[in-house]
Amino acid sequence: MINSIISAIGNNNSIYPLLVRDCGIEVPTKVYKTYQQNKDDKEIAYLATRERIIDEYSTSAVWLGGIPLIERVANYLIKKKKFNPEVNLKLYTEENGVQGLKYNIEKFKDIAGAEEAVKDLEKVLQNKEQYKRLQGNKFIATMAIPIALMGFVIPKAVFALTASTRAKKEALRKQREATTFNLPERNVAFSSRDVFDRFTLKRPKTISFNGGFAGAVCNLRTVDKMAITDGGYAVGRVATARKKNERIDLAFKMLGMMYLNFVAPKQIEKILGKISKQIFNVDVDLDPIILGDKELKQAILDNTLELPKSNSAKDLLEFVDNTKNSKTLFVKYASQFNKIKLLDNDVRDPRAYVDIKDLGAFRDSLYNFSESIKKLKLKTNVGGKGSVAKLIKNYILKARGAKTFNILANVGLSSYLLACVLPDLQFAFRELVTGSKLEPGLIIDDKNKKKKA
Repeated sequence: MINSIISAIGNNNSIYPLLVRDCGIEVPTKVYKTYQQNKDDKEIAYLATRERIIDEYSTSAVWLGGIPLIERVANYLIKKKKFNPEVNLKLYTEENGVQGLKYNIEKFKDIAGAEEAVKDLEKVLQNKEQYKRLQGNKFIATMAIPIALMGFVIPKAVFALTASTRAKKEALRKQREATTFNLPERNVAFSSRDVFDRFTLKRPKTISFNGGFAGAVCNLRTVDKMAITDGGYAVGRVATARKKNERIDLAFKMLGMMYLNFVAPKQIEKILGKISKQIFNVDVDLDPIILGDKELKQAILDNTLELPKSNSAKDLLEFVDNTKNSKTLFVKYASQFNKIKLLDNDVRDPRAYVDIKDLGAFRDSLYNFSESIKKLKLKTNVGGKGSVAKLIKNYILKARGAKTFNILANVGLSSYLLACVLPDLQFAFRELVTGSKLEPGLIIDDKNKKKKA
């Protein structure tokens, strides 16, 4: 269970690290920092904090849930047209001797259990333009709708709420000023505020009137689509900014967010991996779930770990498609971690595209790990099966511990950079550019002119 959780949040190609960083750490910290940054002006502090709460959580809901939801709806509509949306558009490009629509149809047509999948491929091959159009519309929908919501609708709604709150407050202020009481004996006019002050022992606190809280690309992974969506979202936010300074402020923030969400975690992962190899002398390329599997330990101990001969496309797919290898650890792990997709009878799904580079790197990680243990055994000259088993166990435990630490450190560091460092840099940049700590979109120009005067 713990290995599964660590594995999920350590997979930088999935949404789980984003979910942990975004909702669990980044948003609450940003809300707090926004209030602290604007606390010199109580009205702006309240409005800025409210805007941040509504904006961040509604955006997170669309960002993390919008694309998968729209994809489900789009897939349902594609099925209504009698196509299987699982057929990958990349298969239209025939890779000689490896994969492609025609190649896969020919290869799998006589394999038991793959009949339906082959029919799906034939249907798509015969209706190429229609299927491409449907998948294209699906891609546009999964990109355009979240971008429109996050980049334009949500900020406009938040700005409208702020404007409404200020308008109501201004209307009440004018109403108070218009209400006067004339006292003939002294011929002095008092506003309702003055009368209230005279008949109270203490001057009351200011009343706050708050408003309520109201092809290649078509088959990208969800996290890749989220990265593209983030770019459109950034453009939308800059375009809908209320003022020039707010536009500059948002551009700085959005560029930083995109880098720290999608680029930095992978860079940190590589750096931590190199450090672990140098310090602990262990390979940490494998997932904690694999390192925690007793079958792997036993296979290495018995020298029965079966892998493709090389990372070439031919060797990889020949190994996976050989029914004798369907129960091997390589096929099991490759399927578990979405390197390949299997049908119910353990036959590779011909509708799915295989990323040869990714599958080859995975094969190399398993090979390198097993070779590291073999070299360690030779160096130490350990005798007896029991001693060898203990050696393997300790090495795997060390590798799993290092990998777990790297994952948690990566999430912690990237979360800290997003939640603490980026806002502080943004606020420093804001002060440098605008000369004020306050939220640039909430500053009232006339008010500022009076203060300067």
